[in-house]
Amino acid sequence: MKTDQIAAQLYTIRDHTKTAKEFAASMKRVSAIGYRAVQVSGVGPIETAEVARILAGEGLVCCATHEGNILTEPLKVVERLDGLSCRYTAYPFPGGVKLDTLADVKELATRLNTAGKILHDGGKVLTYHNHNIEFRRLDGRLILDVIYSETDPRFLQAEIDTFWVQYGGGDPVEWCERMKNRLPLLHMKDYATNDKNVHVYAEIGNGNLDWKRIVSAAEHSGCQWFIVEQDTCPGDPFESLRMSFDYIKEHLCI
Repeated sequence: MKTDQIAAQLYTIRDHTKTAKEFAASMKRVSAIGYRAVQVSGVGPIETAEVARILAGEGLVCCATHEGNILTEPLKVVERLDGLSCRYTAYPFPGGVKLDTLADVKELATRLNTAGKILHDGGKVLTYHNHNIEFRRLDGRLILDVIYSETDPRFLQAEIDTFWVQYGGGDPVEWCERMKNRLPLLHMKDYATNDKNVHVYAEIGNGNLDWKRIVSAAEHSGCQWFIVEQDTCPGDPFESLRMSFDYIKEHLCI
């Protein structure tokens, strides 16, 4: 991994990106940490052109986005990605989608495949962002297995989230290996346990995940962007982003 492949997931600082003014100030802080790329997610209702202008002004690339209308308005997603000079997006969460039966999951896979083809035809790449819910078994099969086996790799690739794989009972290294040539994006999110025996999000290097093995596996699978995300932070989220960046740069970059 090289330092210019490290990106900040803006969901981490979502409380500081609600307006264009806040967004501009936040991108200045993100750039000052050393990040050269961001994933746009959790940002307020700011015009795409304004987002692109602010990012360019701070020397930041939009490496990917999360979009909630992928299944219903894939052409609009292509248009938005064009406006951000961005190739990758991710289906963020199957909210409002039934995943009670194997047939439900196969229906979601069909819809993802259809939307992914439209994005592919527009020069974009659709990925799937997992949580822990995809590690339930239906008729003996993991939901996440079904999603990937029932879709064309050209039309659906992976954005493996290390925290949620671990929380779901999976192995982040194994999942990076399994997504060989299908893993352009990796969510680097560390996993820890607090004094109340409850799982918590942690800065990279402050949790229990084996990052050297994870990054190595992701690189061998063709990962392009290593995206730092922390859903909740113990204090200032910018400080958490800085701690993660510094750890990655010192211990994981070539």
